[in-house]
Amino acid sequence: MPSTIWPLKYLQSSTGAASRKGRWEERYFAIQRRIVPGLKYSQSIYEEVLDEFVSEGIKWLDAGCGHQLLPEWRFEQEAALTKRADLVLGTDLDFDGIKKHRTINHVLYSNLERLPLPNESLDLVTCNMVVEHLANPAAVFSEFNRVLKPGGRVIIHTPNALGYTTIAARMLPQRMRVKLAGILEARPAEDVFLAHYRANTPAKLDSLLVEAGFQKEKFRCIASACALYFSRVLASIELAYIRLTLLSELRKLRTNLLCVYTKR
Repeated sequence: MPSTIWPLKYLQSSTGAASRKGRWEERYFAIQRRIVPGLKYSQSIYEEVLDEFVSEGIKWLDAGCGHQLLPEWRFEQEAALTKRADLVLGTDLDFDGIKKHRTINHVLYSNLERLPLPNESLDLVTCNMVVEHLANPAAVFSEFNRVLKPGGRVIIHTPNALGYTTIAARMLPQRMRVKLAGILEARPAEDVFLAHYRANTPAKLDSLLVEAGFQKEKFRCIASACALYFSRVLASIELAYIRLTLLSELRKLRTNLLCVYTKR
């Protein structure tokens, strides 16, 4: 899968605006291969972790599920993952979004702080680009612990508050964030939610999960594809910075956090 926000084959078959983004990305890839060869989109890395831990016969909740588990162009892979599980549930407060979920049939309209599920009923909880929106992450993590069986796992993928993209986003008013998400990521306004970043540093996320009764299995600070891919100059500068963050000494400045924790 290319390290990108939208894959070329999808863009070029879409609207004129999408085709323009496709041309931007084609040019960007050439620059990326020179400056940071092998750089992956963070959602690709998240998918690799899911592939490792979604095993046959599990009961799985995708918390804050929206209307898809993986990016738009990964439908077949998403369907294959959900078919492995004995039961897949999704929960969200976006009622219109969960009604349209493309692979999860069992959806719950619920606040993550009060899940309508029995104690120790699940094997896996996943949370993809959701933790940054939580007003009370400690309460949510405690609820995850309650519904997981002993030895059950929680997998979290979220922006890093120390990453340059998050720092930049936090400086912008919500209206501007919505507009930029539409331009750079082709995200509709209804899919851009208010973010709080109350658990979004490596130290804070680890601390809250441990306090909720989890122990660390894996924790990675990961880089992602370039956000300013539409400009040769800006993309080159951004990629040069991304390359610096790939040094182990600067790993805490990478854009995303991806972790796996186990219920004690």
